[in-house]
Amino acid sequence: MSAYLPTLRQLQYLVALHDHGHFGRAADACFITQSTLSASLRELETLLGHMLVERTRRVIRFTPLGLRIVDKARRVLREAEELADIAQAERTPLTGDLRMGVIPTIAPFLLPAILPRLRAEFPGLRLYLREETSQAACDGLHRGQLDCVLLAMPYACGDVEEAELFADELMVAFPANEPAPDAVQPDDIAAGRLLLLEDGHCLKDHVLSACNRPDLRASAMMLGTSLHTLVQMVDNGLGVTLVPRMAVDSGLLDNTGVTVRPLDADHASRQIALVWRRGSARTAEFQLLADAFRRHREDFTPARAATAPG
Repeated sequence: MSAYLPTLRQLQYLVALHDHGHFGRAADACFITQSTLSASLRELETLLGHMLVERTRRVIRFTPLGLRIVDKARRVLREAEELADIAQAERTPLTGDLRMGVIPTIAPFLLPAILPRLRAEFPGLRLYLREETSQAACDGLHRGQLDCVLLAMPYACGDVEEAELFADELMVAFPANEPAPDAVQPDDIAAGRLLLLEDGHCLKDHVLSACNRPDLRASAMMLGTSLHTLVQMVDNGLGVTLVPRMAVDSGLLDNTGVTVRPLDADHASRQIALVWRRGSARTAEFQLLADAFRRHREDFTPARAATAPG
């Protein structure tokens, strides 16, 4: 074994520089001065005997070896965190810090009702939330920036374990005063009228999969940056869209004339799940958290009917 090994702190600084692409921003993220960061990385390069970062006045470029070291450093840091997680898991479960990613089509509709219950049940849990798209959340999970993610499945999130929480029905949203059948067949949706979220939102793929019509995939307008935006476009007569039942129950359609009807199709729902890295030392805690989500979700009595006026 080498007498001199990189320190975890040096690896943290290297990863931070790669993530931020700027010495000043990386130093701020690590709560140190820029000179301390730079000196620590030069020590790391001296220790390894290779340049990892090419420095110019305007641009920072990682060498090919530097990129390989960054990738390995992420895994080392993640393993180091899991050492602490093992010790944490031996104490009271679901205490301390937990970093959870949540996608935008879940966060505003599920969390406001459930988080107060989680705080009451697990007073020692410090839950830090990060809202981002499915791919960004999965990337953050595998980089060790997140411990778990609330995700809508199916979605290819890599080598993860998952606990299914509940099914979330997809509803078809129509403009006010537009005739709508009691249950909508995919063939009832006119080509060119379907409004979808922009790329990067897994709900778009769930909607297209549920409709199972290649012509809709080709003609749909991907305009919305959020479900609220889509509903406003529908309310203004620009087309129709599909929205999750949890969003409807949470008041997404309030102050609009939008009407929703169930979609009569195979796979007309998405599965809400909690996912985490396979083999995590906190697996038992995540299962406990998933149980709490299921239990508190079942306690809800939707304040609104699934089919809004119309």
